[in-house]
Amino acid sequence: MTLLFPTLLALTVFVVSLGLTGWFRRQALAHLLLDIPNSRSSHTIATPRGGGVAIVLSTLVALLALGWTDRLALPTVWGLCGGGALVALIGIVDDRGHVAPRWRLVGHFAAASWVLTTLGGVPRLSAMGFVLDSGWLGFAIAALYLVWMLNLTNFMDGIDGIAGVEAITVCLSSVFLSGVAAPGRHLWIAPLVLASATLGFLVWNWPPAKIFMGDAGSGFLGLMLAALSLQAGWVANRLFWSWVILLGVFVVDATVTLIRRMAHGERFYEAHRSHAYQHAAVRRGAHMPVTVAVGVINLCWLLPVALVVALGWLDGLLGVLIAYAPLAVAAVRLKAGRASTA
Repeated sequence: MTLLFPTLLALTVFVVSLGLTGWFRRQALAHLLLDIPNSRSSHTIATPRGGGVAIVLSTLVALLALGWTDRLALPTVWGLCGGGALVALIGIVDDRGHVAPRWRLVGHFAAASWVLTTLGGVPRLSAMGFVLDSGWLGFAIAALYLVWMLNLTNFMDGIDGIAGVEAITVCLSSVFLSGVAAPGRHLWIAPLVLASATLGFLVWNWPPAKIFMGDAGSGFLGLMLAALSLQAGWVANRLFWSWVILLGVFVVDATVTLIRRMAHGERFYEAHRSHAYQHAAVRRGAHMPVTVAVGVINLCWLLPVALVVALGWLDGLLGVLIAYAPLAVAAVRLKAGRASTA
């Protein structure tokens, strides 16, 4: 296949997302939809929010068009679009008002169940010689995985550009890995669309941010990334583990922070500013170095480990442990889970 179609697809989605983000920014300013700084914020000036809806709309329209033209399997289209749209809708309502946590969680599990059902359930995964359960227990674990991923992406979207850089580098890395491990299976299409849509938003969100993503965008990104990892697992077991490795920065920071907050007896569900990346931003006195560091870690550390797993040279779960170990050490050294004093 020539590069013409992927190039036109990426460029079109990027331009649409770029324009939509600018339009949403103007609307947010006109209607005073601003994120006002507080003691838990990592920013210091009121900034328009809700720009992540541009990622949602440009991604959903592109996926539907690809399904309509038979370039993407319809179960994949309905799974990603249905689950993503529900999560985004909950986020939009929450951004503009408030959704009680229990109802938000119910909606998230409904979206996760939709994704799993339409994608065909849970792929048969193996790790260190053992085959992981793909029945009802596997379904429940996979649903928890999807819900945790969409929420942790929201937690990690706390400084300028970080969620965008994470999504773009992870998706583009997965495009490369799918070409290496599963050529001809079209696994690259949906990640390329998501990366292109996120790049259009990132132009506006790059430090210093002119607009924030909001819960609609971050939740949508988290669910899509997790869903795409499961889709890849259906094609090649090792590609699922490669995706999990690529997602390491967000998974480790959010998980270590949660565990340490719970260990300290804090209310883990309350808003806070104690993630490793937030401590790092305080130390550096700026968002950009931390955001750039996330991209560098993804491309220079996590991608090589994920490639070794994708090629079948290393067990997937062992690869995850190797990739995550230094990230966990770094998170602890940055005092993840401890309240920032700055």
